[in-house]
Amino acid sequence: MNHEHILAEWMAQYEAAKTRMTQGAGAGLAQPHELMGKTGLQQMQALLDGHAPYPHIADTMDFTLVEVGEGRAVFQGTPQLKHYNPLGSVHGGWYATLLDSAVGCAVHTTMPVGKAYTTAELSVNIVRAASHKSGPLRAIGTVVHSGRQLATAEGRIVGADGKLYAHATTTCLVFDFPAK
Repeated sequence: MNHEHILAEWMAQYEAAKTRMTQGAGAGLAQPHELMGKTGLQQMQALLDGHAPYPHIADTMDFTLVEVGEGRAVFQGTPQLKHYNPLGSVHGGWYATLLDSAVGCAVHTTMPVGKAYTTAELSVNIVRAASHKSGPLRAIGTVVHSGRQLATAEGRIVGADGKLYAHATTTCLVFDFPAK
């Protein structure tokens, strides 16, 4: 598949996901009672379908969830001038936030009912500069291991042309979801 075809597919998937989420529950915070009784994958699917609110950080950082599956989460974003650091390049925090979302949500999809997680460690390696001219980039998070106490995942930011921009690993602590 050529670059232009992939880019067109990406943009169509992004627009469809963004529309479902903004016309659905919109931006906000899910309430604990809305999450109870659902697996992590069910929670993430509800977000993607617009049945649960998406987090405000998606608007701040100009990215959105476009795909979820068991042990996998894909986010798409386009770096903007507002994401630049004083040196005139995309701030490392943009890469880190996009990757943290992808690897964390990949872990989230593996949580059984009554379990939650939090990031304990995130390691990011930026290997190619992105700019506002790069076009859309995707962060693809994949779970390596999900156990009773720890989960690990890896992620990659890639362009539609297949070029790697950054990669990351995470370790997450798994715990009982607080009943309220």
